[in-house]
Amino acid sequence: MHIHILGICGTFMGGLAQLAVAAGHRVSGCDANVYPPMSEQLQQAGIALTQGYDAGQTAVQPDVFVIGNAISRGNPLLEAILDQGLPYVSGPQWLAENVLRGRWVLGVAGTHGKTTTSAMLAWILEEAGMAPGFLIGGVPKNFGVSARLGDTPFFVIEADEYDTAFCDKRSKFIHYHPRTLVLNNLEFDHADIFADLAAIETQFHHLVRTLPASGLIVSNGNEAALERVLARACWTPVERFNHAGGYRVSGDDASGELVLHGPAGEIGRCQWALTGEHNRANACAALLAARHVGVGFTHGLAALSRFANVKRRLETRGEAAGVTVYDDFAHHPTALATTLAGLRRKVGSARILAVFEPRSNTMKLGTMKAQLPASLADADLAFCYSGGLDWDAAATLAPLGAKAQVHADLDALVTAIAAQARPGDHVLVMSNGGFGGVHEKLLAALSA
Repeated sequence: MHIHILGICGTFMGGLAQLAVAAGHRVSGCDANVYPPMSEQLQQAGIALTQGYDAGQTAVQPDVFVIGNAISRGNPLLEAILDQGLPYVSGPQWLAENVLRGRWVLGVAGTHGKTTTSAMLAWILEEAGMAPGFLIGGVPKNFGVSARLGDTPFFVIEADEYDTAFCDKRSKFIHYHPRTLVLNNLEFDHADIFADLAAIETQFHHLVRTLPASGLIVSNGNEAALERVLARACWTPVERFNHAGGYRVSGDDASGELVLHGPAGEIGRCQWALTGEHNRANACAALLAARHVGVGFTHGLAALSRFANVKRRLETRGEAAGVTVYDDFAHHPTALATTLAGLRRKVGSARILAVFEPRSNTMKLGTMKAQLPASLADADLAFCYSGGLDWDAAATLAPLGAKAQVHADLDALVTAIAAQARPGDHVLVMSNGGFGGVHEKLLAALSA
């Protein structure tokens, strides 16, 4: 089958493209913007890329066009496909019908931590010799790729609640039909498609309705929103984690120790490289999900001791003039605060310069802008890139006083950061996009 993918450089669609190639399909695709790491993975897979969405691409004549959820009505190529009556399908539906059908799907859902938890779970299964397939919204360092087809029954997938496509406004995860499901947490996000938290809870309830009675839901017992979802109706056993009396993971960032506790007390421990309570909760969820497919806690903990995290998760990008520059995918205010708190625990009293781009659709709308000052509390200085925003970032960050700067020009932003940075500082860059190559520009400016 020849498939032509619209929006191929998105994390999900790029991963789907690699799975399709591995399954023996011919793949081509197009996108408006191309940036690493996905562009590099696609090139290595030998996938032909076209820049832009010109209507002439219908001449490619694939067996089917696979439409990414970033593609909206008015897109020239999509309009040509519809006008000519050409076959098309959403990415999640194509994945479900051509990759996931007949497999034991382990899905990881939630507002935060999906990528890291999915990577942990896939690695635990890998270390247990189960060689899972996976599709993850980032690049796990243990694997070096975001997607792998695999030839065993097991498949780990990051189960995203964002909508499926222009023609299907259900959440993507409705298509995946997991047998094992992790529910990490749930709070309001994606203000461009959801009116409120209750609307997202409804989608999560739709997901819960798809699980078999022989499956398992691993749910964060400290999340009221998840409890509301499960209270609507649930036909699947639920195992709760991250709360007293159940399964939880404790530890100390300084010692790097991870300790798993169960209802009867301590179960086991290991050394590991990650920090923060959020990652310990992620680890607990991954351990419980892995146990459902037969991997015991002892083997799971041993695997986590060798887990190397995911690219763009507090990843060190370089050091220049005594200043360390990090990259992180954080874009929701809660994620900004969590990432900053993790770096603060790591560097102690050293100065942290937070650099962030409100790039997600929710942040561009300004729906959560009021939460930004509090989310940046752990930073000594905060630098916001306001290019393309329709709301006043300077007014929003005014409560931070002289601690915050706002720049609409990327080069001016880099110059301002380099002028303020001094040896021993830690510069944390947070964005869910390429951010105009700001990391390299910063390192170059610091070196100069």
